[in-house]
Amino acid sequence: MTSRKQILGVIMGGGRGSRLHPLTEERAKPAVPIAGKYRLIDIPLSNCINSGINRVALLTQFNSVSLHRHITSTYNFDPFHHGWVQIWAAEQTVASQKWYQGTADAVRQQLLEIRSTGADYVLILAGDHLYRMDYAEMARFHWEQEADITVAVQPVSPEQASRFGLLKRKADYSISDFVEKPKDPGVQKNFASRDDPERPYLGSMGIYLFNTDILVEMLASSTDDDFGGEVIPKAIHTHKVFGYDFDDYWEDIGTIRSFYDVNLSLAQPTPPFDFNDRDSLIYTRPRFLPNSVMHGACLNNAMIADGCVIGSADITNAVIGLRSRIADDVLIRDTYLIGADYFDETRRVRDGVPIGIGRGSRIEGALIDKNACIGENVVIEAFPRGTDKDGENCYIRDGIVVIPKNAVLQSGTVIKPNHP
Repeated sequence: MTSRKQILGVIMGGGRGSRLHPLTEERAKPAVPIAGKYRLIDIPLSNCINSGINRVALLTQFNSVSLHRHITSTYNFDPFHHGWVQIWAAEQTVASQKWYQGTADAVRQQLLEIRSTGADYVLILAGDHLYRMDYAEMARFHWEQEADITVAVQPVSPEQASRFGLLKRKADYSISDFVEKPKDPGVQKNFASRDDPERPYLGSMGIYLFNTDILVEMLASSTDDDFGGEVIPKAIHTHKVFGYDFDDYWEDIGTIRSFYDVNLSLAQPTPPFDFNDRDSLIYTRPRFLPNSVMHGACLNNAMIADGCVIGSADITNAVIGLRSRIADDVLIRDTYLIGADYFDETRRVRDGVPIGIGRGSRIEGALIDKNACIGENVVIEAFPRGTDKDGENCYIRDGIVVIPKNAVLQSGTVIKPNHP
């Protein structure tokens, strides 16, 4: 009798996350804050817990201190539940002297730990996607099909086809072919698997369920570094590989633009992803912060996290993160203010500028990372889409102004197009 207790979740902790730089300058990609109070890693971990998968390993390597701190302070099961979340960091051993070279290589280097759990199935997940999924349903499909490997797939439009690994699926749900991010329209056409002209393709979501013995066999007998580009395409011709349908909200938080757009969408009246689903909660670190306080603020489509102090500011289409301080006469539009790490007033002033947004400042089209000190009468405006450049204490990514963690902008600073 198969059971969810026989499944081990393995979450990829991410590499350098260069496309999310500078948010990944001092943290791993899964540790990047989202929606004001969560971190990206909370999504797959919460999905595992809600799916009854209570043994989860997180494979980490790059800039992992804050990620480790978040995991150890958040995911602690009580002694009456036989579950755990463990960190499996890259390490040099007698068997291997190298760091993780890719998703498959990371799992290969942890095969000893995987076998020691006794799990019959291994669920491979990414740590930087936003979605809500019941992995138990995927496991049930896997067992019913008597599959060796199951790949979660979603419908893909022709406009999106070049961004996904496309899978060709038969009527019995078995996968017969795979191509990684095809640019050629002719190649894309050969991979149409759905009778839907708007979304004729099936794209891999980077979620894989393996029989453990198959996973061990495949990785131990090869040097393949990546699941999506190497392991899965080869397995299609040697093993029983099936595609499990998932047709709901799913977003790969891979770039500054996608990260920015996703966060601002959460502040809308009908967000595409709702954190307020009581039947499938998203968990995070309990911080026991006080309620946010506002003095004359005007808010419209704004998501406000705990512990904020906001003066008579005008805030529209924005996410305001933990412990944010916003002074009087401030305008914030289309901005994610990630917040601050502490309340301590002795640590809140650097170079004469307090953490938060100073009086009279105008902030539009920006990502303001943690502990940033924005002086008075600072002006920030979005640049045309496609603009990428680096400046002093700021970066422009696809037109979005990104102020990095701990940066200081002195009073009167102006960051906008056509300004010297």
